[in-house]
Amino acid sequence: MKTILTEQQLGITIQRLAHQLLENHVNLENTVLIGMQPRGIYFSNRIVKEIGKLLTPDKIFYGKLDITFYRDDIRKGLHTANQTDIPFSIENKNVILIDDVLYTGRTIRAALDALIDFGRPAKVELCILIDRRFSRQLPIQPDYTGKSIDSIITQKVKVLWKENDGDEEVILL
Repeated sequence: MKTILTEQQLGITIQRLAHQLLENHVNLENTVLIGMQPRGIYFSNRIVKEIGKLLTPDKIFYGKLDITFYRDDIRKGLHTANQTDIPFSIENKNVILIDDVLYTGRTIRAALDALIDFGRPAKVELCILIDRRFSRQLPIQPDYTGKSIDSIITQKVKVLWKENDGDEEVILL
């Protein structure tokens, strides 16, 4: 087990990413944030909380997306879906997808398919906490990256959040 980000580093990284988002999307004008279910929600909640320190809440449009039934790599068995909650239109908006770990790219591909059910965005960007950059199966790259790591296929990246895991850090197993 190796620590990739400590609790303190995780906090600083989230703060940096929130500022980068606001740098490129001043006041989040015409921009919506979409967190990916299930585990990307912890990260997206933190990003939204950080942005909330800098903007009034009425400027922040934040939704949550479940892509369970859009995946191409999970076919067998019964799957319990998480909740999708996008209470606004994404038509002609800048959409920032937020997820914790980018690995093969298949989750993001599924998210792009799912987003189309909610309208046609003007642009979609990707904000990722951890980019496992040499594991991609699809040509998908993040626009905002917390940390890029090199790992082998047998290793796992685990993002721990206080509210779910009791601890707060990113580890490589």
